[in-house]
Amino acid sequence: MIKERDENRPIRIADIAEELGVSTATVSNVIHGKTAKVSEATIAKVQETLEKRGYIPNMAGILLAQNSSKIIGVFVNDHEKYEGHTLEDAFIASSLNHLSDEIERNGFFMMVKKAKTADDVIKFASMWNMDGIVIIGFCHQDYSYLRNHMRIPFVIYDGYCNNPERIANITIDNFDGGRQMGEYFRQKRFGLTLILSDNEMGVDKERIEGFISAYGEDNCRKLILPMHKDKRMQFYDEYMDDFKEADAVFAVSDAYAAEIMRVLKDNGLRVPEDIAVAGFDDNPICEMVSPTLTTVKQDGALRAKVAIEKLIELKSSGSSDTLINLPVSLVIRQSC
Repeated sequence: MIKERDENRPIRIADIAEELGVSTATVSNVIHGKTAKVSEATIAKVQETLEKRGYIPNMAGILLAQNSSKIIGVFVNDHEKYEGHTLEDAFIASSLNHLSDEIERNGFFMMVKKAKTADDVIKFASMWNMDGIVIIGFCHQDYSYLRNHMRIPFVIYDGYCNNPERIANITIDNFDGGRQMGEYFRQKRFGLTLILSDNEMGVDKERIEGFISAYGEDNCRKLILPMHKDKRMQFYDEYMDDFKEADAVFAVSDAYAAEIMRVLKDNGLRVPEDIAVAGFDDNPICEMVSPTLTTVKQDGALRAKVAIEKLIELKSSGSSDTLINLPVSLVIRQSC
């Protein structure tokens, strides 16, 4: 017979083991990832019960007993477009690297979590008694929901907020970055330019509009890419005649720029001799590809510095600037 548990006492490994009829060692092994000798069914059962019962590891319990955990959580939208490789994305990885430096410099610890919903953010942040949160990749409905359902201060990267009260949005001048690239393409006297993006919303929309404002609409053709890689490869095959006709490509991210450079090479087109290519963000990948990639640089270190400064302001006074728009600059390399 299972004993009734005191609801005021934190759930323990022994409680989970007793409820499931397994050993405490089995539960502990699942928690710590030592599952070589544990069946898949048992792993699933233990994990489900841990989540349902709100099990919190000992470290979290210690932190919950303190006024300040000194933890800054960084939540990244685990969007389907990353196809299970969210934290491997060059922009995400670069952002996390700079945030880690800045968070530690200010005497905090960083905890990174992929999340699919705003409720995931609230649950995990509350569990760990986080002092503040940086959020990357969610939408304006999520930000409003978080603000109204959570007291923990947070800042966002590249957000769009209808009502930005008590939210600090750290963004960059995406329109001007596109404009700078469009002006450079115009000076190079390129003809037909293909603009690559997987959507026409938010930051991508601003980058595209900025480019067209300087380069002109007559010599541009927008191609909306599928988010999944296999479908993009089919898309490139279907539109290869367009690429062979074009003088240049402007991709709204370095990832797409590097990808199309490989595809063009596989189809016998030389960059930049046959077609020029440029991206946006200035991620480390830009100097790893050959030829090196012309792009628009956003200062990831500066954005992280401002983000943590504003987060500390929100924590101490409850107020901060609602929109911080950081400058960008053109970086010319071999591809264009």
